[in-house]
Amino acid sequence: MTWYLVALSLGALAAIAGATLPRRVRVPVAAALGALGCAVSLVAAVGDLIDGRTILVHSDRLLPFSGVSLTLDPLAALFVVLSSLVGVAACLYLVGYAHGPSASRSAVSIFMVFVLALSVVPLASNIVSFMFAWELMALSSLLLIVTDQAQRPKARSAALWYAAMTQAGAVSITLGLLLCASRAPGQSFVDIAASSSTLSATTRTAAFVLVLLGFASKAGAVPLHVWLPKAHPEAPSPVSALMSSAMVSMGVYGIVRVGGDLLHGGTVGWWVAVAALGIVSAVYGALHATTASDFKRLLAFSTIDIMGLSLIGVGAAGVLEDSGMHADATLAMMAALLLLVAHAAFKGALFLGAGSVERATGTRNLDRLGGLVHTMPTTSVVVALSAGAIMAVPTLSGFSSEWLLLQGLLHGFTDTSTPVVIVMLLGVVALALTGGLTAVAFVKAFGIGFLGQPRSAGARDSREVSRWMGWGSALLVLPSLVLGLVPGLVVSLINRAADTGLGGVATTPVSTGAGLALSQLRGAIEPAALLGALVGVMVVLALAARTLGQRRARRVDAWGCGREEQTPRMQYTATSFAEPLQRVFADVLRPQMDVEVTHAVESRYFQQSLTYHHRIADVVEVRAYRPVFGVVHRVGVLARRLQNGSIHRYLAFGFVALLVVVVVLA
Repeated sequence: MTWYLVALSLGALAAIAGATLPRRVRVPVAAALGALGCAVSLVAAVGDLIDGRTILVHSDRLLPFSGVSLTLDPLAALFVVLSSLVGVAACLYLVGYAHGPSASRSAVSIFMVFVLALSVVPLASNIVSFMFAWELMALSSLLLIVTDQAQRPKARSAALWYAAMTQAGAVSITLGLLLCASRAPGQSFVDIAASSSTLSATTRTAAFVLVLLGFASKAGAVPLHVWLPKAHPEAPSPVSALMSSAMVSMGVYGIVRVGGDLLHGGTVGWWVAVAALGIVSAVYGALHATTASDFKRLLAFSTIDIMGLSLIGVGAAGVLEDSGMHADATLAMMAALLLLVAHAAFKGALFLGAGSVERATGTRNLDRLGGLVHTMPTTSVVVALSAGAIMAVPTLSGFSSEWLLLQGLLHGFTDTSTPVVIVMLLGVVALALTGGLTAVAFVKAFGIGFLGQPRSAGARDSREVSRWMGWGSALLVLPSLVLGLVPGLVVSLINRAADTGLGGVATTPVSTGAGLALSQLRGAIEPAALLGALVGVMVVLALAARTLGQRRARRVDAWGCGREEQTPRMQYTATSFAEPLQRVFADVLRPQMDVEVTHAVESRYFQQSLTYHHRIADVVEVRAYRPVFGVVHRVGVLARRLQNGSIHRYLAFGFVALLVVVVVLA
């Protein structure tokens, strides 16, 4: 734990440096301290995962009443690895990214506080410590969203949505944890876990439902997701990367920690609810990602998709554990945790890459991009590899994690219990459907945004961003390659975290080695061998083409279709690419389309211009949240009539309230 305290001290120094140093050295010094702190915590967490130790630290001097309690076990260490990895990359990226409001004292200092809070949340092990770190994480990220509100008009609205949802979630989590501790001698997680068996079934279920709602809102699970596609695109890109890759994962961490560790699994109904949230979130997020033309909004919806898949894994693990299939449950939990680690790497790289594109071109609208593979080669490689990982291309991290999740779901069919079979079946369907939709979304994103010809002056005149931004985003590609090629070297560490999340019973469903081989079940893959075979086939084909084919290559326009010259207007846009799927899922997406025709002045029979308007609103927001907000607004307007400035009326209100309290208490 000593190294963690060193890392936390470096994070605090980074925040102080950001708040006090002059502008010329503020960002590089703070970023260096922050990156060093994240690197120290990353190395320490990996070491503790290897050792499998559990370390407890308590101090009564920092927080009143309860003090600060930090506990490091394999589950906490895994999430520290996740947040620290993205933190190093985001700090490096910040050196080249920060300018204007993003380089102010408050912005740099709060950014470092946010990075620090992400590492503290998994370590906190009593209610006060956990909620303090949770609120610090939420408040710092909220302030960072409005950093560039002068340049981003939608940032203020996004921040309001985020503030409302995150505070409602925090209240729900607090109430749930207090219910968990109602019979405990203290508020530490150890005391709660030891006394949770004395709680009634109703109290346990109520507590789990409350924490599930709170943590699911942070994870962006549908229908509690409405803040996510608003806040993530409007935040500065390093903040978006941290929010979408590390912060949302803390929602899944909370569900696993409370449901699996503190409450010892509960009933099968709990985990069916978790899996149901995951299934709806995965499909809903993937559908909206395929139709989004804003690059960062597409990434935000894909985050909802991946969080949904993780929740499917967690829910399946809980259902299987309740049925006594511990090996299958551990496999499903390992898949969920591996997917979170993989997602942190490739989604962090994608958000940083999107930030580089926006900085270089002045837009993140895919309809206005194109040709970036020639002008921004480093960013193009980062985005291409990360997009391949999220599409589960073999030999990249997404493939290994989703294959493991598929195996966990398929092996669950051996149980004859109806809830188990339903969860497994719907989970497999959701995994297959979202896999195809995710491929469409990211083929569209890379093909339209980076290939072809530029569709705007910004894309045509773009240049590669600073090397700090390039290094920060490229750093997160390395874990995707490692997890994709040799997942077996990492999965044994994730196994320990999965055992902790399921109550501490040690099981090893995956054999050690470079690939993935199920030791107690059937199934194995060797991604490195697969890559070697693919490279060998490609070499043979290249040699055959060189020997038997034409010696002189002929250059033609790609997809020329017989035309002599291609223009940007002849290419697909992101909107037109997704139009067929939009038609298929029109009942879910509810697209809004309109065409405005402007006629020539001389004659109404001649059209001067055509304007096509296309918008896909969030159905949940429009149908569920907007009506509620309308009612609240009307109540607020009526409540203003009570405030007429009369002191006599206010005293009367107080007197009536006092009478009501006396009557109720009597």
